[in-house]
Amino acid sequence: MNRRSLVAAAASLALPLPALAQGERPIRLIVPVAPGGSQDIVARLVARHLGPALGTSIVVENLPGAGSNIGYEAGARACPDGLTLVAGADSLSINKALFPRLSFDPLTDLVPVAQVTSVPQILVARADFPANSLREFVEYSRHNPVAVGTPGNGQLSHLLIEVLQQVTETSWTHAPYRGGALAVNDLLGGSLQGVMINIGAVTDHVKVGRLKGIAVSTSARAAALPEVPTLSEAGLSGLEASGWHGLVAPKGTDPALIARINAAVGQVLRVPEVAERLKGLGIEPVDTPAEALGERLRADAARWAEVVRRTGMQLS
Repeated sequence: MNRRSLVAAAASLALPLPALAQGERPIRLIVPVAPGGSQDIVARLVARHLGPALGTSIVVENLPGAGSNIGYEAGARACPDGLTLVAGADSLSINKALFPRLSFDPLTDLVPVAQVTSVPQILVARADFPANSLREFVEYSRHNPVAVGTPGNGQLSHLLIEVLQQVTETSWTHAPYRGGALAVNDLLGGSLQGVMINIGAVTDHVKVGRLKGIAVSTSARAAALPEVPTLSEAGLSGLEASGWHGLVAPKGTDPALIARINAAVGQVLRVPEVAERLKGLGIEPVDTPAEALGERLRADAARWAEVVRRTGMQLS
C-alpha cells in the first residue's frame, strides 16, 4: 500500500475529521522518552505513515524525563482539538502508583486512542552464564550474588524482577540504567548476570548466540524467539505481562476524531513496511478499538498498584 492509496483509504472513512480535513496545522506527537528507544522508534514509524493517512503532517517532539511524566503532563495539558497526540506505553498505568503526587492523572487526563503493539519482556543472560533456565537462574542466585539490569527505575521490567524475587524468595541487585542499550552493553561486558528488557532490544543478540533467553513474560512464547520458554512453563504461572505502545490524547478530544485516528492506525499497521519493521523489532502489532486500550489501562493500573504495595517497591 503506497502513500496515495493510504490517503484515499483514509478519505473513504465516513467519520468526520473537521480539525484535520483542512490540513491547516500539523499534529504534534509528544514522545515522553529520549530518541532511540523502542517507544520512540515505534512512534516515529507510525507517525510517518499516519500523517498521510489522515491527510496532514505529524511533527514528533521528544519530551523525556521524570519517568515519562514530563511528556505525559504536556499532553494532558494540551488543547483537546485533535492536534496533540501522545505516544503512550505501559508506564502510563504504572506511574499512578509510583508517583502518588503527580499534578495530573494519567488515567483520566489522557484518553486512549489506539494500542499499536504488544511487547513481551524477556530475561536474558550472557551465553556463557551457567544457568540455562529460570529455575537454574534462581538456584544460582541463592548461592551467588546476582545483579539484574533494567532500562530504568519504575519500568515494567523493574516491576517484573521485583515480583520474580518475591515469588522465588531470592534477592537480586537491581541495576537501573538510562536506557536498555546501556544495560545490554554491561551484560555483554560481564558486569551483570542478567537483564530484563523488551524483547526487541535483544532479539538479534540471542539469535547470534551472544546472549541466551531465560524466559519471556507473555502467556505464549514470543514469535521473535520461539525457543525461549515462558514464565508459566518455568513454573511461575499468573505472572504473565507484556508492554505496549500506543496513542493517547488530551481529555475532551472529540470521540469521533479519536475513532477516525484509531481506524487510520489500523490501516497503517497493515502497511508491509510497518509490519516488517515491527516484526524485525520482535514486536507484535495490535489493532483494537480505543475502548480496549482504556480497559487495559485501568486493569493494568490496578494490577501494578497492588504489586507496588505488596513488594514495597520504591524508586531509588
